[in-house]
Amino acid sequence: MSAQVNRELALRPMLPSDVAVLATIFRESVMELTGDDYSEAQQEAWIKSAEDEAAFATLLSRHVTIVATLNGAPVGFASLESDDKIGFLYVHPSAAGYGAGMMLADALEKLASSRKAGALSVDASDTAYGFFAKRGYEAQQRNQVQRADEWLATTTMRKELPAYEGVH
Repeated sequence: MSAQVNRELALRPMLPSDVAVLATIFRESVMELTGDDYSEAQQEAWIKSAEDEAAFATLLSRHVTIVATLNGAPVGFASLESDDKIGFLYVHPSAAGYGAGMMLADALEKLASSRKAGALSVDASDTAYGFFAKRGYEAQQRNQVQRADEWLATTTMRKELPAYEGVH
């Protein structure tokens, strides 16, 4: 008999008890995955928004936030900050490449479409630009966003969504 690893991805709504692990996913994703595009000072400024977990929880609770789990453990999260704008999409570095990011993006696109959004936009980091471009998002404009004492470049990207065909 041989042992096999069963990697099962699933999605669920964010729970209040998730905030600490989501803050960790956010910080570790930024620090480990964005080093080719942002300086260490920029990364440190970026993750400051998750230092105060109560404030981070309030921010996430203002969005529709979903959690990706791998074998039941949270490995990523994403949110709609409004019906037509992605607020967050982060996957823990140890889970990168298993499809959690794609699953989260699919869910946000379906959710936005069900809310009758004709398009979905995101302010993508330079690191995430390729991910969104492969999904059909098109660059609209470059931005400079201030985080603490640092400026970070992002690109506003937009994707047209199919008309929602819900239950009739």
